[in-house]
Amino acid sequence: MLNWIKGNKRGIIRSMFLVPIILVMIISIAHVISWYDLSNPMSWAIYLSIAIEIAAMSSIAAASVRVKGGVWFVFAIVTLIQFIGNIFFCYKDTDITSQNFKDWIDLTQPVFDALGSDTKDLIGQRRWLAVLEGGLLPLISLASLNFFIKYGGADDETKETTPEPEKPEGTPLSKLPVPPVEDAVTIDQVVNNMTTREVEDTEIMLGLQDSIVEENSRFNQEASNDDNTGVQRALEANHKRRSEGTDKWA
Repeated sequence: MLNWIKGNKRGIIRSMFLVPIILVMIISIAHVISWYDLSNPMSWAIYLSIAIEIAAMSSIAAASVRVKGGVWFVFAIVTLIQFIGNIFFCYKDTDITSQNFKDWIDLTQPVFDALGSDTKDLIGQRRWLAVLEGGLLPLISLASLNFFIKYGGADDETKETTPEPEKPEGTPLSKLPVPPVEDAVTIDQVVNNMTTREVEDTEIMLGLQDSIVEENSRFNQEASNDDNTGVQRALEANHKRRSEGTDKWA
């Protein structure tokens, strides 16, 4: 039960503003009938009184959804009729000879004396009582209607300003920003330049390797030539010694 009340708190509060509006309308039906009965048959007075209250409910519904046009004009007319009907019924139904009315005069005598009103004028006191009893009912209805509409507007604004839930981290590839064409061309140029540099570096390394191999080959060839030349010279010297008879091994 408590969880339901917490979950529907705003709806409950708004419905509480609607309750006095409906109750005042129901009471006003009986009060306005007495006023329309002055110049209409009783059946017509009932029909007119119900029509007035239906018009009041319609204007309230239109005002709650912010319908533009003459909604407030219709509501003002209906409220005026409620004022007149309620005040007239209270005035007619007040018995100035009753003990309750005398007690009311005794209670309010200091207030009316301060306002300069004659408390011995029973008709005047009867008018004041009718205005206070009948005239406050439409004011209560208007105040409740004001809060009913404002509370509904605050609820709508809360819904509009409610922030959206944060999205999880990570952006899909389809939603990543696409670089402009100029940036894409620049990136391609950089990649091409890097590729060209790598090819050039590779060619340089291959050239150095070939140079090293060639140099090693030439060195080995020269070393081989030197060895052959030394052997040939030794053979020639040995042959010379033999021919001259100076070879001790001969």
